[in-house]
Amino acid sequence: MTTTRTTKTTKTTGTTEATEATEATEVRAVNHLTTRWAARAASGDRGTVFTAAGVWPLLALLADGAGGPAREELTQALGIPAEDAAGAARDLLTALAGVRGLSAATGLWSRADLPLADGWSAKLPSGTRGTLTGDLDGDTKTLDGWASDRTGGLIERMPVTLLPDTRLVLASALALTLKWEEPFREFPGRVSDGPWAGRGVRQLSRTTSSLDPVRVAGGPAGPVTVLEVTGAEDSDLDVHLLLGGPAAPAAEVLATGIAAVSGTGPLAGGDALADGTPGPGLTIATVHAFSPQPQLSVSTVAFSLSAEHDLLEDAALFGLLTATDDGYGHFPGISAEPLAIGSARQSAMARFHAAGFEAAAVTAIAARPGGAARQPGHLARRAEVRFDRPFGFLAVHRASGLVLAAGWVTDPEAAAQDRPGAAGLLAPPPFPGVRPPAPPSR
Repeated sequence: MTTTRTTKTTKTTGTTEATEATEATEVRAVNHLTTRWAARAASGDRGTVFTAAGVWPLLALLADGAGGPAREELTQALGIPAEDAAGAARDLLTALAGVRGLSAATGLWSRADLPLADGWSAKLPSGTRGTLTGDLDGDTKTLDGWASDRTGGLIERMPVTLLPDTRLVLASALALTLKWEEPFREFPGRVSDGPWAGRGVRQLSRTTSSLDPVRVAGGPAGPVTVLEVTGAEDSDLDVHLLLGGPAAPAAEVLATGIAAVSGTGPLAGGDALADGTPGPGLTIATVHAFSPQPQLSVSTVAFSLSAEHDLLEDAALFGLLTATDDGYGHFPGISAEPLAIGSARQSAMARFHAAGFEAAAVTAIAARPGGAARQPGHLARRAEVRFDRPFGFLAVHRASGLVLAAGWVTDPEAAAQDRPGAAGLLAPPPFPGVRPPAPPSR
């Protein structure tokens, strides 16, 4: 509780203290986990979305009650001492509760005969407390209902599967919804070249009178073009689109973007960029115009994607390797009964469209035993940026730089087509476990 980032935005007023001052230590730790997770999850071969901000608080609560090698591994994964972890989790979740446009919740369900340590229970953030009855169908319906309710229906099921020996489930839910400060225009388009050449897509475009939203970040795989798409005044959230070079690995593009939005990497603003092609997909020129006002033209695509992550497939990344060994008890601070991790999963989704953006994630960890013609009179700068091949995105808390969701887009939404014999446009197909996206905006 000593170091905070208190940067305030000039775009909003009446923002609560929690949204204006998020703990810098926790923000750095969560963003670091996001970067490391991206190195595993973002292969570039397929689209994905994930949120370390949903995993990190659960790992922190586990670390507080862990012992032995499991405690050491969780400490390393978290990036903070285990003795500070529960308090840090509470601080982070309290701050998230004050972010406009974001809903955050935690839940704990345990078997009635599982003795929970009073000291650990007292440190838990406020949230749902429930009992696992042993009726697998009934308990599953209860957990699925919680996941759906806490994400506004964006995630319909709890990602873990209950087993007869499941003793405890610890879960988090994050859901963010924002409208753009300046919406896009949408129309059916076709990509002319690159990996999406010939594909009909839901193309989004808009023009703004400032070069500020576009920046170029430097990273190990070369420059990355960063476009900030600002949320409306009733939100504390923005989305950043990230485009690297055609051969740049997805994970490195995301890592460069995370460093840029966190303020820890080199970043050049649009007004400071030279004419030419200073970044991937970005061209800037000084032209004769009727007004000296700069202009930024943006072209991108609508996308919807979902992903299921088994955190135990890379248990070492999340500090859960030793904790899965059911030959031992690893959480003496949680219960006198020996416990081991039996399951740890996340369901996540994201949707980017003309009017705004939605993303949600539910993470659950289960423990078991063990342009008129006239002459222009001014010089003006004109910039154009195009996202017409695979790119990354970050949903970011504006004041703190906390990355709330990250992902990689490989398949833009196809342009809707008229359905023979029916009026209107075809809706995108539903995702498993995820509420179908709303019909295309017009």
